[in-house]
Amino acid sequence: MPIEEAITGVAQQASKQKLRSMLLSIRSKVLEGHSLARALAAYPKAFPVLFRASVEAGEQSGHLQQVLTRLADYTERQRATAQKIQMAMMYPIILTLVAISIVSFLLGSVMPDIVSVFDKQGAALPPITEFMLSVSYGVTHYGQLILLLFVITLVVYKWLMTKSAASAIKDRLILKVIGIRKLIIVAQITRYISTLAMLTSSGVALVDAMKIAAQVVDNSKMQQGLKAAMVKVQEGGSLGKALGDTKLLPPMMLQLIQSGERSGELDSMLARAAHQQEEESSAWMTTLVGLFEPLMLLVMGGVVMMIVMAILLPIMNMNQLLN
Repeated sequence: MPIEEAITGVAQQASKQKLRSMLLSIRSKVLEGHSLARALAAYPKAFPVLFRASVEAGEQSGHLQQVLTRLADYTERQRATAQKIQMAMMYPIILTLVAISIVSFLLGSVMPDIVSVFDKQGAALPPITEFMLSVSYGVTHYGQLILLLFVITLVVYKWLMTKSAASAIKDRLILKVIGIRKLIIVAQITRYISTLAMLTSSGVALVDAMKIAAQVVDNSKMQQGLKAAMVKVQEGGSLGKALGDTKLLPPMMLQLIQSGERSGELDSMLARAAHQQEEESSAWMTTLVGLFEPLMLLVMGGVVMMIVMAILLPIMNMNQLLN
């Protein structure tokens, strides 16, 4: 099927008018003699440089069909991974909100009414009860102020992240946090290697593919290291050595890349390395979500236990006094 007919078919099934108009505009540019990559470049927000470079390489090599198939597979994998993360985080988020709601209700409504009975009797309250009463007082009297400060902090943080200097500082600091560092590196390197594998298999030159793949990495500190590796490859260095100098890739992935360079099968080895890294990233995410659920239950149970103890201890003390 000619490309303009394919675009027409996609436009007809588009549910949004804005999307349909964009596709028909791309079709018009193709009919006017423009290349598909150049037509897509008119809409950079819908088609990032990754897509445009791949399509351009496919048109120049005469393998546009295979390139579009790889792009479709790549997009579907990225969407499936995002959906998997969203579904995995849904239950912990709901559990966290429920826990915060229950604890806030206990501290703000139940506990002050019960403990006030003992306070009126002039009985000495246990330290844990005094502490929970202080927390309860803060929740009931300053809850709205705390919420407002939280929202303001969130807005200021979002604004600071739009500044390159502040964002760079945050990226450097987050890579120094033990535990989070490995998660960030695994997620970003998975995205980088997957993009690099897709681009090189589509016919994009290795240096250009590294330049484009570095743009999909969110962490600026890691992005600088990967761009430095691109410069080394551009100067004649090997890909495996350049990526090894970044200290970001795991040993097995480096061995696969170096083996692909020696055997002349870099494309297939990059794809294998990307698949391995995706499996590792998925395993990490599954483990974290699996640990978060019982951890959240333990934290919620511990807080409720403290509240119950703060209420029961005065009752036990009063029983002893009565006896």
